[in-house]
Order: sequence, then structure tokens, then C-alpha cells
Amino acid sequence: MKKILVIQNKRIGDVLIASLIAANIKKIIPNSRIDYFVYDYTTGVIENNPNIDKIIPLKEKELKKISNLIKTAWHIRKENYDIIFDPYSKFQSKFISFFSKAGIRVGYQKKGKTSIINSYTHKVHPLDKKTLPCGKSIEERVHLVNSVFPLETPVYKPKLYLTDTEKSYSKLNNNSKPVIMVGILGSTPQKSMPYPYIIALIDYITSNFEVNIMFNYAPNQKAEAIKIFEACKQKERIIFDIYESNIRGFISLMNQCELLIANEGGSIHIAKALDKPTFTIFSPYILKSDWASFEDGKLHTSVHLLDEKPDLFSISRKDRRKIEKNPTFLYNQLTPEIILKKLIPFLKHHVK
Repeated sequence: MKKILVIQNKRIGDVLIASLIAANIKKIIPNSRIDYFVYDYTTGVIENNPNIDKIIPLKEKELKKISNLIKTAWHIRKENYDIIFDPYSKFQSKFISFFSKAGIRVGYQKKGKTSIINSYTHKVHPLDKKTLPCGKSIEERVHLVNSVFPLETPVYKPKLYLTDTEKSYSKLNNNSKPVIMVGILGSTPQKSMPYPYIIALIDYITSNFEVNIMFNYAPNQKAEAIKIFEACKQKERIIFDIYESNIRGFISLMNQCELLIANEGGSIHIAKALDKPTFTIFSPYILKSDWASFEDGKLHTSVHLLDEKPDLFSISRKDRRKIEKNPTFLYNQLTPEIILKKLIPFLKHHVK
């Protein structure tokens, strides 16, 4: 039996997308054992996945300590993996991959770049641009597998696997109106739209559609969520007393909601994996072509300032970090009026 390790030390959406590596490699090597090495707060999106045999969690801060990185590398080396996939390809994962001595080590290396250590036996060049509706980020994960193990029928859509108990989530059973989940805050301040704007969107929805609203936010953002709730006009239409603080709880709750409106991030990828309609609000510095997956203008659609005001600014992979450091000015240009122009048709299509 081949032992395979996927190293994906990044955020929730990245880990969910990386589950496609297991889904595809199982088609090529069905009797393989596939383990995933991920940050502990992301494990929820790959739990119960039949393609993944073991999850190895670690705290993000701990892995950044050199002593822990070396211990982790030793632990993985002792596991004697035959194949390693490293879709993130950063210093920590490169070090672990190199030290593992696995016979096949697959990771990304940009054209013209060289590495101090030879981390990979198979160096895959990132794609220049997306060619499929799934978006560049998803396409690249599948490309990582396909470059070494040719796939006849690649799988491009991530899936979540719910237990029967999770499917029968009952906290919303007494609610008579459709429930819309709204991601009011991004995972970082740079991914969060201005508070007055999100309040204006919520007020418009509750005033014009027969729905209830739920807020999605991280547990450490509750104080900010309360501020937004208190500023909304129709608080009676907002379900604020039901909240799930862990990923599996959110997945169960999102599975009972009608649709999701949120900043680009993990919650959007979770909703898509549940086949829920999504409306994505992109931060100005995010490359839409990378992360706008499966958009058809109906089931999944989005708004990006660059699409609405192309003469206002430009974005490339070189200057995006400069924008990310302070996106406030550009974010302020993405007004509720611009967002509603696309959001209203989306809501009318999905909410009776």
C-alpha cells in the first residue's frame, strides 16, 4: 500500500480545496493511504472525507518555531511516506518535504526560480492563467496531481461529507422564513468591508425580502458582530442567538440556510461544497481569476471593484501585496449601491 501525505498548512478554504488532491489520487491509486497535515483550526472541512485516512493537526504558531518544525519533520520522516504533495510550497512545507526522503515529492516551483534545497523530485510550474470555470486555485491543485499521475476524468469540485446527525441539524426548524447567512467580517481586516456598508446591505435585504438573516463571524469577532447587530434597523429579522463556533457546527448550520453572502474566504468555499448559492464580495487585492470558482451568474456570482471601476486601479501579482497592506481607500469605493446592482437580481432569483 502506498502511503501519501498532503501538506497544506494554510487557511480553511485552502484546505478544503486541497482535498481534491486526495479525491483525484484515489482514482489513480485506490488502495493508497492518504494523510493530511494541516493547521488544527482547519480540520473540520476534511473530517469524514472518505478519501482521507488520517488528519495530522498542528497549531500554526507551533509550526513556526524552528525546534517544532524539526521535530515535525522527524515525525513525518519516520512515517516513511512514498509520495508527498505540497500545494503550498513555502519554507516550512518545503523543509518537511525534503527531510521526509519520500521517493516522490511533488510541489510548485516558479519558472526561472531555484531553491537552496532540492525539496521536490517533481517540480510543477504554476499555471499562467485559469482555463476552467473552477478558477485557477482549484485548477492548480488538480494540476499538481495530473502533472505526475495523468488523470482521465479529473475531479474539480470539492465536497463536504456530513454525518446523519449533521444533516438533521434542527436549530432552525421553527423558523418560517428562508434564512440567509451573511459573512459580516472577513478572516482579516483587509478582507472585511466597511461596517456602514455591510449594515446598509443587511438593512436593504431585511426591508425588501421576506427572509431572516444570520451572521457569520469568527468567535473572537463577537464584539464587532454585536456592534453591527446593534446598528441594524430591523433587529427582529436577525437571528443572533444561534451561532456555531466550530467549523463542523457552521457546516451543519450553513446546510440549512438558503444561501450565503460573504467576503471571499473559507465560508464561501464551504457553501459551494454544500451546493448552496453564493454571492461573493471580493477584497480589492484578491485576484478574482484565482478564487472565483464555478461562477455562472446565477448559482454563484460575485462583485469585484476592478470589474466595476477598471480605470480606478490595476492589480498584478507584484503589486497586490501593496494594496493588501492598506485596501481601505479602494474598499470604500465598492459602495452598497454598486454591490446591490448585482446582489438584487441574485436574491430575486433565489428567494421567493
